[in-house]
Amino acid sequence: MSKLILSEKNKTFLSVKGTCEFLEGTTASGKTTISIFKWMCLVSNNKKKFHIIAGADKGTTEKNIINSELGILEQFKGLTKYNGNGTGNVSIPHIEYHTNNGIKIIYIVGYDDKKRWTKVLGGQIGCVFIDEVNIADMEFVREISHRCDYLMATLNPDDPNLPIYKEYINKSRPLKKYVKDYPKELLKELNEQHIKGWLHWYFTFKDNKSLSIEEIEKKKNMLSPGTKMYKNKILGLRGKATGLVFDIKRKNLISIKQSLFEDWEEKNPKIKRNYIIYSIGCDTSYSSKTHDKLTFNLIGITEDRKCILLKSKGFNNKDRNIPFAPSDVIPKLVEFAEDCKNDWGFALNIFIDSADSGTIAEAKKYKRTVGCIYNFIGAWKKTPNLTRVQLQQSWLKTDDFLIVEETNKEYLEETDRYSFTEDGKLEDGNDHYIQGCQYAWLPYKEKIGNWNIIKELIKVKDVE
Repeated sequence: MSKLILSEKNKTFLSVKGTCEFLEGTTASGKTTISIFKWMCLVSNNKKKFHIIAGADKGTTEKNIINSELGILEQFKGLTKYNGNGTGNVSIPHIEYHTNNGIKIIYIVGYDDKKRWTKVLGGQIGCVFIDEVNIADMEFVREISHRCDYLMATLNPDDPNLPIYKEYINKSRPLKKYVKDYPKELLKELNEQHIKGWLHWYFTFKDNKSLSIEEIEKKKNMLSPGTKMYKNKILGLRGKATGLVFDIKRKNLISIKQSLFEDWEEKNPKIKRNYIIYSIGCDTSYSSKTHDKLTFNLIGITEDRKCILLKSKGFNNKDRNIPFAPSDVIPKLVEFAEDCKNDWGFALNIFIDSADSGTIAEAKKYKRTVGCIYNFIGAWKKTPNLTRVQLQQSWLKTDDFLIVEETNKEYLEETDRYSFTEDGKLEDGNDHYIQGCQYAWLPYKEKIGNWNIIKELIKVKDVE
């Protein structure tokens, strides 16, 4: 028998009980194995006789939950018997589980088979376990969740717009001691009204103590970075698209010192030590109902045609007691430009989303009444969104687009979410830092990277 090796989080998980618990995270994080053990212990102590395990279908449930290494039959060997075709008066596949509180019957159902799962809903149900709840039939989840004493569900992250998140998972919360382990975007998404006793657990490779470093790397290499599968199963992040728009690699990231041309590797000098242009782009959002942000973004273009995202900063009205208005934004924007001037260099032109006439008007009023050295200009948006993406993708591949890691954390978080929709369109969201950055470089795109080649390949026609 394989040994169940517990991490500290595993031990905490076993010692805490909610009324509804969701285990979300990367593949091979050990969440299914540890959840099986805890759930079976709770079944043993529950007063009711009948319980339910549900998966995509009977075969998948047998493979992942019942017969797997460290599955139910192995973890509880001698105490359990699986009747895959039913037996006696119980025609539904089930597990007989011998406990100190008598024999428990655990029905095995696939949420793909409505006729079968409706048969088990008539009686009183103790504990329910749902594997891969993100793909479960919502009618099944709704029906079974209010008929049981306790619900446990596992999932790999998926499309955040799935109803399972809004109706169930986002109403749960992590223990305070593990909040620091969560990606920021996941914490933000746990934003529905919390139900007392509903717990959220986030597991990654590091929580599976039976995995070696070599095994983890092998699993990572099985999926292509930038795809939805990689984002969900390897990074443990939710994402709805068939693939991420930008595949940011280590080679695309530089330090502040490198952006100032200090501490650069002489054996591989990526940049000639001279900026020819500084530019600032501003994308706006004043919504108090969403996490959309107003962003400021500074880029610098070097004489050897590198575009470097030097610094970005964002604000959100949802997080403010007193929402800011366009008149509040311009002083903040000028302050950002001044900080950038002192840290890197002077950006004469500041490009503001041309669709936001209110903010542009306030900027020009500020320049008239207060006075400043900056020009406020409506962003150049004749280049279609998809063409902008194609340009930036090309520059990332050729090392012509670089990002200062320390000063662009939220920009990088956004690129980890910004995706194509299932029908191949750019999603509307997760793009405010990205758009602001584009506004900064769009007027100067012909000065970046492999322009003469790429403009012909992707048919850029807005130069004139």
